[in-house]
Amino acid sequence: MEHKLICIVCPRGCHLTIDENNNVSGNSCPRGVPYAINEMTCPKRMLTSTVKIVSKFINRLPVITSEEIEKSKIFDVMEEINKVEVKAPVKMHEIIIKNVLNTGVDIISTREILD
Repeated sequence: MEHKLICIVCPRGCHLTIDENNNVSGNSCPRGVPYAINEMTCPKRMLTSTVKIVSKFINRLPVITSEEIEKSKIFDVMEEINKVEVKAPVKMHEIIIKNVLNTGVDIISTREILD
């Protein structure tokens, strides 16, 4: 059985086809092959969100995962993110949650807040 995907690795958006033997076609660059295989075996995504922050300026701090996480764990990771409240000051790329849910991935800030 073949599966059809649209590659999101680059802006080209190639229409990929992958079969049960992980043979990939339709890719314009070599990056489409591992993308298609990963999408069929263990899809992963970067996760962006916000956490509560005690600050004079804002009440939510934008955060992102340091690496892609398994798509199946996104809701569990979001539950952990929603439990967090930090206090300013916070530096950009500061670790907010280390090794979230033992994934080996950190939740890091994407903005500096210097209250």
